[in-house]
Amino acid sequence: MEGFFLGRQPILDRNQNLVAFELLFRQEGTEEATNVTNDLSASANVIINAYCQLGIENVLGRQRGFINADPDLVMSDIISLLPSKHVVLEIKETALITPEFMQRCHELKQKGYQFALDNVVAINSKIDQLLPIVSVVKVDILALGEAELAELVAELNRWPVLLLALKVENREQEARCMKLGFQMFQGYYFARPEIMSVKRADPGKLSLLKLLTLVMGDCDISEIEKEFKHQPGLSYNLMRMVNSVAGGLPQKINSIKHAIITMGRKQLQRWIQLLLYSSNQSDNSVSNALMQTAAARGKLMELIAIKERPHDKTHQDRAFMVGILSLLDVLLGMEMQQIVDKLGIPDDMSQALISRDGRLGHELKLIEANEKGEITIIQSLLAELGFMSLSELADMEIQAIGWANRIGEAAN
Repeated sequence: MEGFFLGRQPILDRNQNLVAFELLFRQEGTEEATNVTNDLSASANVIINAYCQLGIENVLGRQRGFINADPDLVMSDIISLLPSKHVVLEIKETALITPEFMQRCHELKQKGYQFALDNVVAINSKIDQLLPIVSVVKVDILALGEAELAELVAELNRWPVLLLALKVENREQEARCMKLGFQMFQGYYFARPEIMSVKRADPGKLSLLKLLTLVMGDCDISEIEKEFKHQPGLSYNLMRMVNSVAGGLPQKINSIKHAIITMGRKQLQRWIQLLLYSSNQSDNSVSNALMQTAAARGKLMELIAIKERPHDKTHQDRAFMVGILSLLDVLLGMEMQQIVDKLGIPDDMSQALISRDGRLGHELKLIEANEKGEITIIQSLLAELGFMSLSELADMEIQAIGWANRIGEAAN
């Protein structure tokens, strides 16, 4: 997999529920998606290997994956390795459209594959040809003025397609697209959690923060149990989570104390961090998207730390925690400094979380650049860290995504 990496960007519905990911395969040295026409077998194998290492179900969880599909990839047998129920094949109107290509698309559609038309800004004869086979049309909203966008939407509404607003960068754009009837949304407004609107911290979350402080300290299990008992909803959540991950145990876990002992303090600490993201009743969909990002960050930080210092368990735990906590300020609507003070966390973690300084800070910066697909920054940080290649980062990313999806499903 040398020279490639995998990124993913969330796709949300009108209620901001996570419904799919666009899977971005980028090539070393370029911000562009990998071009499978140059060397079909090499590039397509990258895509397949990315899925096969964990299985596409683990990469995507319950969501579908939108994949850029050049004509050569569509025409090849490699497509049959991608399960139709998990992928949406994105085609561009700039592609060379031959009668053979159209016939192949019709055959794949009959087999259950779905197609999306990417980066649409106007209707032309090529798009007219492609519209009968596609289920989703992705409209580049930044390329169009308000009147042009409304006109394009009216034309597309003549077809039985779902409209996806591409490159949504702020709340105003989202509101405009909602009004025009777009069913799906994708863009940095949703993918960059720091842009999400800051909310007031709800009491349940502050209680979780208190619980996290207790677990991180050396307090007695009975104190932790007492705090759980003040929050019946959290206790129920804990029991569900412990039972879902402890499926192999001979008996069901039926008390908070039993759950705490079974899970162990370190694991409990991790679950509480994740619960912070999954327990938001008022804004659960955004919270769920944040939880996915935070869980993947935590796991990826841990995998990087294992690579860096294979025998230093403390360093690995701290790295995991930095990844998870890195989005808490967004979630809680609190300054990161306040959260760090409240939890009394060590200096190297504080530096990483507040200013992205130090070893852990640089690794967090690397993960943030990876989420945004900023290849130049990724390469420079990898060179600075000096112990990991781009392909190793891609492997770790896939493992982290799979882990985050399993956690997300256990929490729902």
